[in-house]
Formats: sequence, C-alpha cells, structure tokens
Amino acid sequence: MRSLAGALAVIASLGVLQAQDVYKVGNGVAAPVVVRSVKPDYTPEALAARIEGAVSVETIVKADGTVGDAKIVKSLDNVLGLDQQAVKAAKQWLFKPGTKDGKAVPVSVTIEMTFTLK
Repeated sequence: MRSLAGALAVIASLGVLQAQDVYKVGNGVAAPVVVRSVKPDYTPEALAARIEGAVSVETIVKADGTVGDAKIVKSLDNVLGLDQQAVKAAKQWLFKPGTKDGKAVPVSVTIEMTFTLK
C-alpha cells in the first residue's frame, strides 16, 4: 500500500510539472505577433446561402508560436460549416510567441475570422 501511495505521489507531481499556465496579454505578458495568417474558406453550402459575418475563435498560441487549442466564442454558422472553417484556418496561423519575463509562454488570443462575399 505504501509503494502505491508513493507511485501516485510521483505521478501527481509529474502532472504538475507538465502543466503550463496560459497567460493573458497585460501585466508583463507581451502579445504574440502574427507571422502568417490563413483566411477561412467558404463551404459550398454557406456560399449558396450567401452567409456573411464574423466568427470569433479563442486560441492558445503556444510557446513555439503555433496554435494549440481553438474554440468558437462567437458563432456565425454552426450548420453550414463556417464555424468549423474558421477553426481550421486559425489552427494554421503562425505567431512570434508572446513573452513573459523575456521567455516565450503560451498566451490566450482571440482571432476574428470574417466571411465576406465579393
């Protein structure tokens, strides 16, 4: 029983070491800078329905400048695929990472994707 408790303590401490804080811009945290942005594609169904507007995607810009988690915080269309296209495009963005105390850190950023018919 004692060795099981010791093993659980080691596993728990490893989990704590691997968890990384995600920062918000401000209070010594510098914002990530966009290096490459990708525009979302219309789905054929949304194009035929002539949907226009914006989707807000909350993302985590990781310390290496790539986008990790991404979720919709303001939906435009979750039926004809525009929300999913916005997330797909956001995950392809590349950033110069945000920093805190001179070190690259994960930072929460909201990206607005606009769908406009020409």
